[in-house]
Amino acid sequence: MVDFEVVDLPETDHVDVGDTAPDFTRPLVNAEYWEGASLSELTDNGPVLLVFYPMDGAFPATYMWNEMRDREWGNTLTVVGLSISSPYEHKTLIEERGMEYSLFSDPQNGVAREYGVENDLDGMAGVSEARPAVFLLDEDRTVEYAWVASEWPDFPDYDEVEAAIADLA
Repeated sequence: MVDFEVVDLPETDHVDVGDTAPDFTRPLVNAEYWEGASLSELTDNGPVLLVFYPMDGAFPATYMWNEMRDREWGNTLTVVGLSISSPYEHKTLIEERGMEYSLFSDPQNGVAREYGVENDLDGMAGVSEARPAVFLLDEDRTVEYAWVASEWPDFPDYDEVEAAIADLA
């Protein structure tokens, strides 16, 4: 059994349903390579599920990506993750989890800050990561569904996310 303490996260003014999700360009990593890509390039091709998660190697990342991989949401829309981890760490996570999804690398955590989902790490001055969050975006980057963790660790209601995806499709 994993031994950890549940911690309440501070209130946040995050991107929410009806908002236009901020566009950004960061390295986008898949199993073979990475290149600079923008969120709007992805939404131009249809709906996108944007998943913020803690750094690769943290147990929440493993649980989240295993669940999303097993639900095969990528068959319905583009699923893409974002964390502070480097492209090299992303390639390892993709390989270890057997994922078909691509991951944005944002080591400075600027995108999480812009989305209002930044989480300062206790006892680590100047170090932050994204709190778990899920944003379902339509082709215009309008947020159709939003979930943001209110405690750590916290996980989305996967059935609720799946229902939102089905409603958008």
